[in-house]
Amino acid sequence: MILTDNALKVLKKRYYRKDDNGNLLEDWQQMLDRVAENIAAGDSELKTKFFNLMDSGYFLPNSPTLMNAGGDIQQLSACFVLPIEDSMDSIFESIKNAALIHKSGGGTGFSFSRLREANARVRSTNGVSSGPISFLKVFNAATDAVKQGGTRRGANMAILNVEHPQILDFIVCKEDTKELTNFNLSVGISDTFMQAVAQDDEYDLISPNTGKQVSKLKASDVFSLIVDMAYKNGEPGIVFLDRINRANPTPAVGKIESTNPCGEQPLLPNEACNLGSINLSLLIKDNSIDFEKLREVVRDSVDFLDSVIDQSRYPLPQIDEMARSNRKIGLGVMGWADFLFQLGIPYASDFAVDLAAKIMEAIDYEAKQRSMEIAVSKGSFPNFPQSTYAMGDVERTPILKDWDGLLSEIQTKGIRNATLTTIAPTGTISMIADTSSGVEPQFSLAYVKTVMDGEKLFYVNKHFENELTKRGLMSKELLEKVIECGSIQHLDEIPQDLKTVFQTAHDISPEWHIRMQAAFQAYTDNAVSKTINFPNSASVEDIRSAYELAYLLGCKGVTVYRDGSRENQVLSIGSSMPPIIGQENKVAPRMRPEITQGITQRLETGCGHMYVTINTDDQGVCEIFVQMGKVGGCASAQLEAIARLSSLALRSHIKIDAIIRQLKGIRCQSPMWNKGKMITSCGDAVGLALENFLTMHRTGDFKAINFQIDTSLTDGETPARRSAALCPDCSSTIEHVEGCLKCPSCGWSKC
Repeated sequence: MILTDNALKVLKKRYYRKDDNGNLLEDWQQMLDRVAENIAAGDSELKTKFFNLMDSGYFLPNSPTLMNAGGDIQQLSACFVLPIEDSMDSIFESIKNAALIHKSGGGTGFSFSRLREANARVRSTNGVSSGPISFLKVFNAATDAVKQGGTRRGANMAILNVEHPQILDFIVCKEDTKELTNFNLSVGISDTFMQAVAQDDEYDLISPNTGKQVSKLKASDVFSLIVDMAYKNGEPGIVFLDRINRANPTPAVGKIESTNPCGEQPLLPNEACNLGSINLSLLIKDNSIDFEKLREVVRDSVDFLDSVIDQSRYPLPQIDEMARSNRKIGLGVMGWADFLFQLGIPYASDFAVDLAAKIMEAIDYEAKQRSMEIAVSKGSFPNFPQSTYAMGDVERTPILKDWDGLLSEIQTKGIRNATLTTIAPTGTISMIADTSSGVEPQFSLAYVKTVMDGEKLFYVNKHFENELTKRGLMSKELLEKVIECGSIQHLDEIPQDLKTVFQTAHDISPEWHIRMQAAFQAYTDNAVSKTINFPNSASVEDIRSAYELAYLLGCKGVTVYRDGSRENQVLSIGSSMPPIIGQENKVAPRMRPEITQGITQRLETGCGHMYVTINTDDQGVCEIFVQMGKVGGCASAQLEAIARLSSLALRSHIKIDAIIRQLKGIRCQSPMWNKGKMITSCGDAVGLALENFLTMHRTGDFKAINFQIDTSLTDGETPARRSAALCPDCSSTIEHVEGCLKCPSCGWSKC
């Protein structure tokens, strides 16, 4: 496989082995050799097959397999769900176990639905319970303390059933987006609830402690609150738990209560799953899908993922037992948008939706066929006798395949894996393969990155670039317009046939996003990770309609995102781009007056005592000074730089809250507790000082200054049509795809 510069950057930073001094010990061939040899377990023929499978670019496994195979950790799965029972022992045991999983590179999902509601009676202590929201914050704080093996951050999913008495508190608990930053939240939706919404009826809230009804709520009001919060900041999502459990292959073993962090992998408590994705963009022959090559790749991929289970060293014995008893794998796809680009098929079209169903049917069918063949030689998964496969309860609607014949054969011969297919986020592995993410449309066709010395590098979708070049349209000026607009739909220079094919996420209506998700879901055992993108102008009713459509079309869950809705999105694709034309219409800071007044705060940091002085003029806060003990040299210069740039921003009418959000949470190697709060770096301390200053002003705790907050601009106000957050690692524009946040430049991912 030919690796792009971006792919090499990601591999060197996150995947290749390094020595104690950070020197690289591997290249691409050596990494694949390590992984293939480990997964093949000494079988030279199998090793060659696995090596070629990955090196061809047709298939890549999930990141933990690439990172950990053949190493000391040997934890190869990405997805875990841990149980939480209604006891202090279980709660804190789960916190400990989650830390072990995060340390090994995995993500965790939890259902908090078994925890009794706040203020419910606790007989053992003669007190009252804290409730699930309180403990959710404890889990979040614990995740902050663990970085995943130095390569990935901790990611979690929290689910609360809609029947839980504290469901209203749960729905709004991320209204402040600075809270619960290590969790994605989803409401567990039942069929009964959706029926009550449709009929405008009330439904029962059930105490998990007693199993009795404690009150009723009007279902449509609860559904509206979910929609309102999703409109505001994209959370919570929803998962249709009854639908998920109807597809549960081992109902006698347990009930599915939660999913992994991005929602595509429903799992039983203490269950794990390893994932991998097929690159559809390479499987084209005669202007269509190469079904014969796809069949070969699917079969080899199932062999690979099944072998991963045998080679994986699971972080907990109970997970080891459950994973080997059900042997779940999740084979999915990436490169779908690029596949459509090459064939000239619009993403938002009936043809694309129908083709998606046919391709996923072929993958799912062949995966089950191969798993059945492995079962004949190696045995079925141990829980097969009590599974829906053995009972004949698995259903598939045929398009091109004889499902009745295959499922009947499986009942006789068995099957190796309880689940075979999942469409997971492909994040960094799609960057390595130089293709589009999962089944998402392309988020943008081009973006710009500033490197050392201010040099600007353009990154353009290769299929779009080829078409522009073929037609003699390629130019720097055109690319600048594409980057500025975030779309080509309003550019007169672009022919209409290209506009029809090269659609980006925000060009596609939510209905088509959902129809595409439902098409892939129809032939996927587990679930589909996808973000339903909405323009900023979308209404609350638009989001409500999308949720209802997802339920009607058979999706197992929904994640929505309305562009610019999160308060930390203060830049746009246009404004985050380096200046191209000049300095016209740029903001100039107001002059500093001769006399200012303010306060000085002392904070304890890992580098020593820090003193932060915040001064105001007649228009509000205008400057910051930072001093720290006797520190000098580079550290002193960095603090002065923070203070100068913050002062410049304040005098340029940037809201204080926006500056605080940029500084708070920056981490260094020397965190320090200060008056009950963790200060994670000197920059974090400056952010905290500004936050304290705002709090004092808003609560009237001091009267010494004439203070006035500038409100001429609101957060997120921008002349461009699409807003975007920036990557904390490289400052490129972050994309909202596959149920998470991803940087297309360096591979950073929130999940």
